[in-house]
Amino acid sequence: MSVQTPSNAWTLMVNVYRKIFPQVHKELAYWINKAEAIPDPELRKQAMASIDAKTFHCEGGSIYALLAGAEWKEAIRFIVAYQTISDYLDNLCDRSTSMDPEDFRMLHHSMTDALTPGNPLREYYRLRKEQDDGGYLHALVSTCQQVLMNAQGYEKASSDVQKLGLLYNDLQVHKHVVEEERVPRLQTWFNEHREELPELKWYEFSACTGSTLGIFCLVSYTLGGRMTKGLANQVSESYFPFMQGLHILLDYYIDQEEDKEEGDLNFCSYYTHYNEMKRRFVYFVEETNRRIKKLPDAHFHEMIHEGLVGMYLADRKVDNIHQAKSFVRDLLKVSGKKAKFFYYNTKVYHMVKPGRST
Repeated sequence: MSVQTPSNAWTLMVNVYRKIFPQVHKELAYWINKAEAIPDPELRKQAMASIDAKTFHCEGGSIYALLAGAEWKEAIRFIVAYQTISDYLDNLCDRSTSMDPEDFRMLHHSMTDALTPGNPLREYYRLRKEQDDGGYLHALVSTCQQVLMNAQGYEKASSDVQKLGLLYNDLQVHKHVVEEERVPRLQTWFNEHREELPELKWYEFSACTGSTLGIFCLVSYTLGGRMTKGLANQVSESYFPFMQGLHILLDYYIDQEEDKEEGDLNFCSYYTHYNEMKRRFVYFVEETNRRIKKLPDAHFHEMIHEGLVGMYLADRKVDNIHQAKSFVRDLLKVSGKKAKFFYYNTKVYHMVKPGRST
């Protein structure tokens, strides 16, 4: 059974709630069973916590499966597995028993291998004391590899996928080291890329590398049999930096209070004042909108863009943020009518699903 790429917000939401989310939860149930069987208590705790707290990431990312046509279930299989690796490793590094950047690098080799069919599996935990996950991480990586191995035309997208994946891995290493080294490392890293992206600040560049949306878009188009070198370049340029940056800046925006309490790095805290932050968010919205108009299925990508704004700003955590009302109002206004549709739809969904949060 195939799915059609939706051309309007109502059709999108019907597909998401009736097809995409149930399949995501089916895939997650499989990984929850695997996580529950992890022998090491710390690894088991972080694996379970990452799925429990971040199901929304898999749900949101799996919307791209609508680009995969008849292979939409395979797209969800990949997206859920890859996003689960991402969320699991983020938990391991955030609440780490190690602060060793080489350990973080070794863990994130799993994400590179997941994007590279044929790469041998490695001992990803070899630089930390917790070792025995009962094959959990290997199973996640192998699942991604299997999907990509069967994806005809993946070689046309692989270099763009790998580039986005490596940037993501670099970010995860730099941002999780000891606190006093984080900002200097991120600034030095940005200086290596400054000429390509002179319009960005170091913390905005970091945010742009922290999203998996470009990868999910490329893989879904590949599974749908539509991938060409030209399309791969077009998707990369449309999603990186601005669409991905908007995604992660919104994520950090809603987590400001939580990150302050936990002592976690939050890129929104580096804006000098509220008005500057709002101005830069508007800039990211406008640049995203300008670039995705050039893509095939432009209406779909516009809905994803507007959905990101609406769904993140509808999160309950926004209620605790200083000057949130004017920020939400102004960002919804510049993002378009469908952003308001997704905003109110998500508000209703949160009421139906108590305790839910992005």
